[in-house]
Amino acid sequence: MVKPKPISLRLPEALLDRIKIEANKRDGPYQSLIKAWLKDDVDESRRSAR
Repeated sequence: MVKPKPISLRLPEALLDRIKIEANKRDGPYQSLIKAWLKDDVDESRRSAR
């Protein structure tokens, strides 16, 4: 397994609030939701670039 690297990311407060609300709906941590969304987007971008 690849060791996660901590990063700092500045988001508008309103956006972070909306992400936290969505994470609560899914009963999970908001940071995990952000990681999943980023992974899905990158994977999709790579597929469409082929």
